[in-house]
Amino acid sequence: MDLAGRVRDAIIQASTTYSPDVLRAYERALEVEEDERSAWILELLIENARIAERERRPLCDDTGIPHLIVEVGEDASLPAGFFNHLKRGVEEGLRELPGRPMAVRGDEVERIEQSRGLYSDPAKLPPAPFTVDSAPGEGVRIHVLMLGGGPEIRARTRRIFHRHSYRKVFEEVITWMKTEVPMLGCTPCIPAIGIGRTHFEATGLMLRAMATGNLDEQSWIEEHITESLNSTGTGPLGLGGSTTALGAMIKVGPQRASGVRIVSMRLACCVEPRRATIDL
Repeated sequence: MDLAGRVRDAIIQASTTYSPDVLRAYERALEVEEDERSAWILELLIENARIAERERRPLCDDTGIPHLIVEVGEDASLPAGFFNHLKRGVEEGLRELPGRPMAVRGDEVERIEQSRGLYSDPAKLPPAPFTVDSAPGEGVRIHVLMLGGGPEIRARTRRIFHRHSYRKVFEEVITWMKTEVPMLGCTPCIPAIGIGRTHFEATGLMLRAMATGNLDEQSWIEEHITESLNSTGTGPLGLGGSTTALGAMIKVGPQRASGVRIVSMRLACCVEPRRATIDL
């Protein structure tokens, strides 16, 4: 099995192709969008996606930071060098894509200050630390996410005093999103939300929501969030209209006996979530 080759292909697929449910969400939005300028933007975004998939070119110039979520079956065994193969596949994918050169040179201080410039080789961009979790069965599943910078700027991970009400939690999250979505720029968005016991866990749940969420199958809470954002009138690229959000993706994990809930929220932009899945 050429594991590095499969990871390379997944990096390219995630970066160049909408998942089918996202493309269908765009097509549904275009059918009901009455604002002419907004409908024109939706048409352009759909056409951009078709060209990117056909030409195997990035959906966006900001090709993103690779994040890999590895789900290992309880009865599975990983081959020797498994994680090195993942890293090599990421490097090959970034070179072939090609990814935008974004890796910053230097030591800790120099990287923070960006004082020594960037590497020209896209493969110098290391993936985020791998997330590994157990799963039933004998298989191994690898989710690949490519996360752009704009949504990171507008993301939040904070505590919410829940007051024994799920409505209190989600209404506060909606308030965050209504503040951030006009400044995102690249709308329509897909908000991803994780609710956990710690900041780490909430962020992990948010990433899993992006990896596995389905815009064809929305819960009533996801529908409520989408309708709330669409009511703002921000619209595609901030030009107005009824399509500010295409849908939402939520993961709620275990909770602790506490007065607070830790919530991670990320407004995936108009080319996200960029994702692909490998089943071994």
